[in-house]
Amino acid sequence: MKQSDIEPFFATLKAANPQPNTELEYTSVFELLTAVLLSAQATDVGVNKATRKLFPVANTPQAILDLGLEGLESYIRTIGLYHSKAKHLLETCRMLIDRHGGKVPQTREELQALPGVGRKTANVVLNVAFGQPTMAVDTHIFRVSNRTGLAPGKDPLAVELQLMKRVPDEYAVDSHHWLILLGRYVCQARKPRCWECVVSKYCDFTPKTLPS
Repeated sequence: MKQSDIEPFFATLKAANPQPNTELEYTSVFELLTAVLLSAQATDVGVNKATRKLFPVANTPQAILDLGLEGLESYIRTIGLYHSKAKHLLETCRMLIDRHGGKVPQTREELQALPGVGRKTANVVLNVAFGQPTMAVDTHIFRVSNRTGLAPGKDPLAVELQLMKRVPDEYAVDSHHWLILLGRYVCQARKPRCWECVVSKYCDFTPKTLPS
């Protein structure tokens, strides 16, 4: 994608969706961290189904700890890798209480020190909860960035660094939401829906797909 196409690419996405947000459901920073930690290799829909039952019962680090491993697992067993995620979440809650007064830290280094929190999870929390212009590269963003030519890269970190360079500052905070939604609903893995894509004219992908 040419540099001159990047600004209108994002301007078009913004016009179509001026205030994008995560599809994970949460009412506090801790709930967001919990939902993102649970969402690895799982769908937002699946995570939301589980947290709708979990959060009314336990939505603070201490309340999660009070559930214990078996109690926590009973709420999240519908989510993939639930056993290891439950262990990580309990360890994370313990660290939040011991090191951060029960609050979610606001730096990538402190977030990534929490069990089960990788760079992508940290970036989501920094962006969604704290409004930082981070880029959480999931499978959708990785695909869209490479397919469109916006930010080609061989791995998520390479794509993230390219996006941080190429996305104009005015779109930086919301850009990862637009790219995720574009990948999830339009620029899909098996067959991109080019015929209904609002930014197809800026995209390097050829030939454009047609409705079947």
